Amino acid sequence: MSTPYERLGGEESLRKLVNRFYQVMDTLPEARGVREMHPESLESSEKKLFMFLSGWLGGPNLFQETFGHPRMRARHMPFKIGKSERDQWMICMVRSFEDLGIKDPLRSDLLNALLNLADHMRNQGEQ
Repeated sequence: MSTPYERLGGEESLRKLVNRFYQVMDTLPEARGVREMHPESLESSEKKLFMFLSGWLGGPNLFQETFGHPRMRARHMPFKIGKSERDQWMICMVRSFEDLGIKDPLRSDLLNALLNLADHMRNQGEQ
């Protein structure tokens, strides 16, 4: 059975997805709140998300090899993340999947898993 990383198309496809995600975040008015949580240059954020998603999807564990255990919730605690921020992040991810033509069932599987991940980052409002 292939991993989600392999089904997505490996490193090249994941790089395209993450790059598109940050392009959308940087330009979509509906994502302004989540964009403002990031530094002016998105280069470091893009690199880290690529590295994290690589391992998370079953590819090389680049993030863990470089930074140690992801501890994603702890790393996001300095930021106020509620439903609105989660939803803005997901809007960017959904648009990226659409723009790259990622089809079901992979599309639904990954977006559902990413929604669970994004929801886990919430630290404001109803938990």
